[in-house]
Amino acid sequence: MRKPGTPMAILFWTLFFLASNLVFSPTLHAQASFYEGKTVRLVIGSGPGALYDLWARLIARHLGKHIPHNPSVVVQSMPGAGSIIAANYIYGVAKPDGLTLAAINPAIYMDQLLGRREVKFDWAKFNWIGTPEQPDFLFFIRGDSPYKNIEEIRKAKEPPKCGSTGTGSPLYHIPKLMEETLGTKFNIVIGYQGAPDIDLAMERGEVQCRLITIAAYFGREPFLTWGKKGFVRPLVQTGRRRDSALPDVPTISELMDRFKTPEDGRRLATVILAPIVFGRPMVAPPGVPAERVKILRESWNKTLKDPELLAEANRSGWPVGPVGGGELEALAKEAVSQPPDVVQRLKKLLGE
Repeated sequence: MRKPGTPMAILFWTLFFLASNLVFSPTLHAQASFYEGKTVRLVIGSGPGALYDLWARLIARHLGKHIPHNPSVVVQSMPGAGSIIAANYIYGVAKPDGLTLAAINPAIYMDQLLGRREVKFDWAKFNWIGTPEQPDFLFFIRGDSPYKNIEEIRKAKEPPKCGSTGTGSPLYHIPKLMEETLGTKFNIVIGYQGAPDIDLAMERGEVQCRLITIAAYFGREPFLTWGKKGFVRPLVQTGRRRDSALPDVPTISELMDRFKTPEDGRRLATVILAPIVFGRPMVAPPGVPAERVKILRESWNKTLKDPELLAEANRSGWPVGPVGGGELEALAKEAVSQPPDVVQRLKKLLGE
């Protein structure tokens, strides 16, 4: 047996006291107990019924049980301007205390790049929590329209009308990208409050085309019925490879090869399609204490592994491929660090 005064014993007691001070640090204890008896509010930047909204609500139903002391979680819809309104709110109005989160549209970072006055946030300074998936998009058109494929839209005398919530949405950006790289023309109607409003516009014949994620197309109404009845016709998908459920629908990349899109157009496509990597992001305001951000990220990661959440997602046909906040944080900084020539090309593309 070693005597208490030996070097080994001294080392042991030194490490013991250091560990004790760490475990019982008042700061860490306060952060761990902060959520006791509290309510976390999740602001959703898309209209009720959209898959962004449905995914955020699914996470909200399970998030509280994975945050220390199990706070309640409530949701608040704040649609408008492609979720710029919600992003501005979470960035500059909500308290940075870790009690307010937001689920926002990932494409609005381009509005910041373009210097639009309505943008009051810095994409790189959000505290990124995570995304449950990184969805590819599908462009489709009404089945009774005269356009059977992209070639016919390229030759059309009257461009089809496509619906979008605003200029900060993929529903706006991707048709504009197709115009620039594939030679198509669209009349994009903006101002719809959310995806369900665009769906009604499609049914009424106000617009003929729109985009939606492939997961939503195969995972919820009215798209399931639309597809079965031939009410819509898929024309283009945004993934690098064709989705197994859409083997006959070409990708934008394939069409760029077919139409011999120049290299600068392909670089622009990389920027426009970058929001796909952000998926359906959840963020917290800048300035939230680092320990609370860590708690929220860890809790979010546990939530996305929750068997009950996974079962609900599976029943809805939603793929789950979560990406954590740390990775999204790095991507956000890269996304808004574009060279001037790319920004100028974006401005030209989007009519700035």
